[in-house]
Amino acid sequence: MTDTKKQLTAQDFTSSQEVKWCPGCGDHAVLQQLKNAMADLELKTEEVVFVSGIGCSSRLPYYVATYGVHGIHGRAMAIGSGLKAARPDLSVWIATGDGDALSIGGNHYIHTIRRNLDMNVILFNNEIYGLTKGQYSPTSKVGLKTVTSPNGVVDYPMNTLALTLGSGGTFVARVLDRDGKFMREIFKRAAKHSGTSVVEIYQNCPIYNDGAFGVFTDRDRKADTTVYLEQGKPLVFGKENNKGIKLDGFTPVVVDLNDSSVSKDDLWIHDEKDKLKANILADFFDDPDTKEDYLPRPIGIFYVEDRFTYEEALDAQIAQAQAGGEGSLEELLAGPSTWTIK
Repeated sequence: MTDTKKQLTAQDFTSSQEVKWCPGCGDHAVLQQLKNAMADLELKTEEVVFVSGIGCSSRLPYYVATYGVHGIHGRAMAIGSGLKAARPDLSVWIATGDGDALSIGGNHYIHTIRRNLDMNVILFNNEIYGLTKGQYSPTSKVGLKTVTSPNGVVDYPMNTLALTLGSGGTFVARVLDRDGKFMREIFKRAAKHSGTSVVEIYQNCPIYNDGAFGVFTDRDRKADTTVYLEQGKPLVFGKENNKGIKLDGFTPVVVDLNDSSVSKDDLWIHDEKDKLKANILADFFDDPDTKEDYLPRPIGIFYVEDRFTYEEALDAQIAQAQAGGEGSLEELLAGPSTWTIK
């Protein structure tokens, strides 16, 4: 008899719980691609934990057949950090929204990124509070009318990936909820990264902020308003791939590739190891609906860095302390800066 290894499928990661997101919600697509990615990676369900805070996206732990923690508002990153430090063998995934992660959870977010624990953060950005019925969030656009901004939002929206890079992010990416296969591959790259991976998802809320990302997802506009990042490839976009981006010093400039004076050799070549250029890419934050000479919104992996993880450093420190033998409580209380006056 020969043992044949069972090929995992998304169904192996599907729980018995009824999915209670609204019809048309972008969360459905994210859930499906997460399950597909975990099956592709042949993860063991008993070694995976999903941690969430509060919000529509934070219901995700109920819908996957893994361990899960549905925490409190804004604290998913803190719970996940403690879990990963105590059980570094587990595959820890954080499901959080723009309100949960960037408002009440903002401090936990930046310090988790800084510490670089080996976790995967799936940030559902729909630019609205959905579960609490349509209040504006830190990423809502200026002028958006909501129940808490009836005359329009006056705050400037937070640039999520600029914040992530500024906090020391070692894997920074963005995807669209409608790009299923692409999203699946990004999730797999994120899972294989050693350190905190952040994948921001532009996710549509059909009830409270429908079409928030239509300018980037609509078939007739997408090619002209987004640029897909491929390692080692030039930044080219447009319906006929007739536009490119080059750097004039540190200033990105859109060029017409039909112009005989422009060569593809002049274009910006994407390098996901280049932090300076990743920060410039994160600043491609124009709204094509309000700015005529806009830069396209980048989609894909912005930046990847190899750096030691928090739990590796923590384990090494504990091992070093234990190697010193049994300590003395008296010496500990005395500390290194005490003396005796005679």
